[in-house]
Amino acid sequence: MNSVDLAFLPALEQARLIRHREMSPLELTEIYLERIERLNPALGAYVAVMADSAIADAKAKTEYLMTADPAELPPLFGVTVSVKDLNSVAGVACAYGIKAACDRIATEDDYIVRKLRQAGLVILGKTATSQMGSLPYTEPPGFPPARNPWHLDYTPGGSSGGGAAALAAGLCAIAQGSDGGGSLRGPAFCCGLVGLAARGRISFAPVGERLNGLAVNGPLGRTVADTAALLDALSGYEIGDPYWLPDPDPCFLEGLQTPPPPLRIGYATHLEPVGAADQVCQAAVYDTVQRVAALGHRVEEVTFPDLSDLIEPFVVVWQCVLAEAGIPWFVLERMNRWLYWRAWRINSGAYLRAVAQLQRVARQIVQFCYPYDVLILPVYMHGAIRVGQWQSLRSPQILENVINWVAPCPPFNVSGQPALAMPTGFSPAGLPVGVQLVGRPAAEATLLALATQLETIQPFYHHRPAFAS
Repeated sequence: MNSVDLAFLPALEQARLIRHREMSPLELTEIYLERIERLNPALGAYVAVMADSAIADAKAKTEYLMTADPAELPPLFGVTVSVKDLNSVAGVACAYGIKAACDRIATEDDYIVRKLRQAGLVILGKTATSQMGSLPYTEPPGFPPARNPWHLDYTPGGSSGGGAAALAAGLCAIAQGSDGGGSLRGPAFCCGLVGLAARGRISFAPVGERLNGLAVNGPLGRTVADTAALLDALSGYEIGDPYWLPDPDPCFLEGLQTPPPPLRIGYATHLEPVGAADQVCQAAVYDTVQRVAALGHRVEEVTFPDLSDLIEPFVVVWQCVLAEAGIPWFVLERMNRWLYWRAWRINSGAYLRAVAQLQRVARQIVQFCYPYDVLILPVYMHGAIRVGQWQSLRSPQILENVINWVAPCPPFNVSGQPALAMPTGFSPAGLPVGVQLVGRPAAEATLLALATQLETIQPFYHHRPAFAS
């Protein structure tokens, strides 16, 4: 097997080779670091490469492997991972996509980074994010834009665009991201990956979560099983967490061995007040509906609740984070600066009313979804945009475009329901497309089981971008 084949091998398969001593963590790490050095300048996926520490960690793991009991190794032992540049890794800059903050060196690991280390993963570096994680494309000023490895003229999405680009291009085996309105599911959609977001599974410790439960950390994988394994590795209650769920039994990865029972599934391609998804995204939903029906599940079209009452309070809460974060306004990009000043014109009463309104909308969404085991929806309303496509627009127009593009994602950040994006094929432009599976609260296992059935029928992970071969 050559180095390219190894780089694109699913993470769990790499871990199997490591356990059987057919491949070492050091060999795999060196393969990925060589690929990063060669491909990242054109891709803009990594903003910081931790080559020295990755090599040292991989050497230590390779030595440990010589005497370790393979049966006792974590499922992802020795596999490489990337960390989004909104999360702190001790000794490495955490810039949040702000060029002026590139000398801000983190003094401790975030909880999820500690979890990655505990799971035996080798951290390759920090991946690009939109500035402050606020936009669904990854083009922070002062940094090279992150590009989609399937077509470099297009965005990999955002704000977890760097991690998605790195994973899709074979520059890591698995990736960590976060999602406050589609920031993980959108990049998965744009790059042909599996991404899962759910409230209460993964801790934000030791920092606080400033978005009243809207934002979550989550896994990006090349396969459903890889995604489940990373979700297992990242999940768990940390003392003081405001949102948390009990550990699943069995764990998410083991649960994939049991097919789901016949499910009641709803689907929609039209969301008020935005309208209908484009033809490519509609076709992805319809094709998936046909496949789940063929699997024996009961499927029916639904009319999703009007989201008009969600949009403005969601924007109010989101923009207030920019004003609260303590970042000087003059280092922010134009769009974030506009949102920052909008937030300063809002008093605390307006903010609290927005939070209360989102909570009311959340109840409506969960109540609507509850009769169904799963909903099938578009991830975004149309495919990936070109890099810089909206750069010349005025800020209000960019906001409107963003709202109309990402509309299927924020409702489930508001409701806290688990939502999984997975690829289904390609658009006529050669870019990946996919669908979003949404479950009842705390029902990630159902989504992962259904996604496994769909992936078995139509696997995607064997596809590779020509750029990265």
